[in-house]
Amino acid sequence: MQRRSSALAILASAALVLTACSGNDTENTTTDSSDPTVGVEDLDLPDLSGQTLNVAADWSGAEQENFEAVLDEFERQTGAETVYTSLGNNVATTLGTQIEGGKPPNVALIPQPGLMTQLAQDGSISPLSDDVLEEVQANYSDTWLDLGTVDGTPYGVWFKAANKSTVWYNVAAYEDAGVEVPETWDDFTTTLQTVSDSGVPGLVVGADVGWPLTDWFENVYLRTAGPEMYDQLANHEIPWTDDSVKEALTILGELWGNDDIVLTGGSQRTFPDSVTAVFRDTPEGATVYEGDFVAGNITDQTNAVVGEDANFYPFPSINDSPQSVMGAGNVAVAFDDSEATQALMKYLASPTAANIWITKGGFTSPNQNADMSLYPDDTSRDIAQQLVDAEVFRFDLSDLTPTAFGGTEGQGFWAEMITFYQNPSDVDGTAQRLEDAAASAYGG
Repeated sequence: MQRRSSALAILASAALVLTACSGNDTENTTTDSSDPTVGVEDLDLPDLSGQTLNVAADWSGAEQENFEAVLDEFERQTGAETVYTSLGNNVATTLGTQIEGGKPPNVALIPQPGLMTQLAQDGSISPLSDDVLEEVQANYSDTWLDLGTVDGTPYGVWFKAANKSTVWYNVAAYEDAGVEVPETWDDFTTTLQTVSDSGVPGLVVGADVGWPLTDWFENVYLRTAGPEMYDQLANHEIPWTDDSVKEALTILGELWGNDDIVLTGGSQRTFPDSVTAVFRDTPEGATVYEGDFVAGNITDQTNAVVGEDANFYPFPSINDSPQSVMGAGNVAVAFDDSEATQALMKYLASPTAANIWITKGGFTSPNQNADMSLYPDDTSRDIAQQLVDAEVFRFDLSDLTPTAFGGTEGQGFWAEMITFYQNPSDVDGTAQRLEDAAASAYGG
């Protein structure tokens, strides 16, 4: 009873701390995405006829509909019934209430790794069974296994992922400037300069309320400081005045402060407007950085066609950094160790579960054995391939920090990055203000 009585308080705390944001070669797999059985393989799952499993996630609308199609196949293969509930935006609070009331779902897919850690340390979720762990080890890289592990024990299956290390460019503008897709930071800045010299500003930035700028920093920091220091900074084990932070700020400041490359007005420009500026009929710039969701912005806001007029390349390497991705996602966790619950966890770790949603679009799987041929277009396929091939993956740092620092408009990380964008030479002052804000938010 003590575990349940403490769960609500812990999860309420977690809610404040966490905010945002190769093919399977089986004989049953086809390549016709119009076939509802495409990518589907009969798995070694138990007969669960007569049993009901409650499943929860933050998805609604089209995402909920697509995930329910994934659950439908589990029902077909096991005879179980699944009932899906959307947790909405307040995942930690809603789950905390359910745990407090003694009625958590059997499985929840949550968008916050820190919340998984809290649930594991509180004893609210069950470790992966040997059968589920074997499925994870067969289908996921060590990076994703580590992300699902708490204090040495595997708890999570990462089912859905987002790639926030994509740079989007106007194909015609690059062709007119005679430039190739860059791979390194030096090549990146040279490319932007060459494009600018051709008559179109190389880069458009939309600071919005600050979050796009924090994503810029996180990508640069991951490549310059490395994943271990990235983790330390996220946990505030090193201060924001550390030389590694100043190095990343210096690199960004040199780019953002170059008026020959960057379209003016970025601190007042929204992120959606930055996308429109690059892909409108008469572009105001040639390149914009943000995550894989930019494809949706391009389609909704412009006449450009993704994969033809608009394309992307991986965020460039810095100082020979390995292939790295900063992103987000949803991890499945189990609230009991019953046969039925663990069977669902095993299913979610399988290529079959991933393949079903892949065919429907709007989904990127970290499962390295998901069928890449099933992605609806080359762009989404390439984004997914970049994700599964990444030597280093780290979750969005802002989502790992207290909300007061990493997720609140007008203060903390968001606000200080806007101030830095407006005065990109003030590296030391920015680092100190970031540290002051972090110390206050972390309670240190």
